[in-house]
Amino acid sequence: TPLNDCMNLRLAFLMLNSLNFFKDCFSFKIDKSDSMKVHELPQFTALQTAAASFKSDEKLHLRNLCSDSSRCAGLVASHEADSGAKIILDYSRQQVTGETMEVLFDLADKVGFTAKRDKMRSGAKINTTEGRSVLHHALRMPKGYDYSVNPEGKDVMSDVHAVRDKIEAFTNKVRNGEFIGTTGKELKNFICVGIGGSQLGPEFVNEALKADASAAKASEGRTLRFLANVDPVDFELCTRDLDPEETLIIVISKTFTTAETMLNARTAKKWIIDGLAAKGVTDAGEITSKHVIAVSTAIDSCIDFGIDEANIFGFWEWVGGRFSVCSAVGIV
Repeated sequence: TPLNDCMNLRLAFLMLNSLNFFKDCFSFKIDKSDSMKVHELPQFTALQTAAASFKSDEKLHLRNLCSDSSRCAGLVASHEADSGAKIILDYSRQQVTGETMEVLFDLADKVGFTAKRDKMRSGAKINTTEGRSVLHHALRMPKGYDYSVNPEGKDVMSDVHAVRDKIEAFTNKVRNGEFIGTTGKELKNFICVGIGGSQLGPEFVNEALKADASAAKASEGRTLRFLANVDPVDFELCTRDLDPEETLIIVISKTFTTAETMLNARTAKKWIIDGLAAKGVTDAGEITSKHVIAVSTAIDSCIDFGIDEANIFGFWEWVGGRFSVCSAVGIV
């Protein structure tokens, strides 16, 4: 669920951890009548001056800033959902002051940050490079969410939850032993083959969940690994202690053409087929359909690879790779 305007502003600007990055990301004209760019604005110059003072003024060292209780209290934002779940954003350990944040907010107002965010939510094609909408936030919206701000919001919500429901049904079958390998063994080992946004987000979430008691309990007896590097040594280390009979490969590729991913996918497929051939299973098509699934938008390419269409979990062109963790890329 989207946070309130203040939190969106604060979170967005905290993500911009350097002025150079800010300059690169927002190097656009303020409006059609104004040729001035973001890094030419006085607010941006003020931020550059502030950045220099943080480096030279001992009073602005982080250890001194953190000893100011009133400053720290002012650099915390929170949001509580109807369910009682609460998000707390504490950025008091960043080298900023209240004045720094005010300049950032002024800059946000000057460049029309809120209006641009609202354009994103409404489905406007703000990805001008590819001519696409940017709707990754819709992936987090619960069933029944009123997304009428987007003219196509109802269809977007329907598509998102149809895939979620499909994922839930499939993963439940894997967990309860209904979906099994070709030799009848339960699937306990899972190798995610992907790179970039198709690997980093899910792996980070997996690392975070290791510290959660309920997640740790749910994963007992199961092994999850990630394969991105095309180095054969990495593949050997990833698979050397796994039984192909009990292994499921998840190929994650939006276009199913990413060179590194497809090389690893073919290697993993061969490893599965060779391993099961040694057990007397020789039908490569059956092996692939039972031991390889995909997260992709390229349905035909996945089917050509031998993957059962029922085990292909899609997402949409409006999901950018770096924002894809809340899509099938991360949920499967």
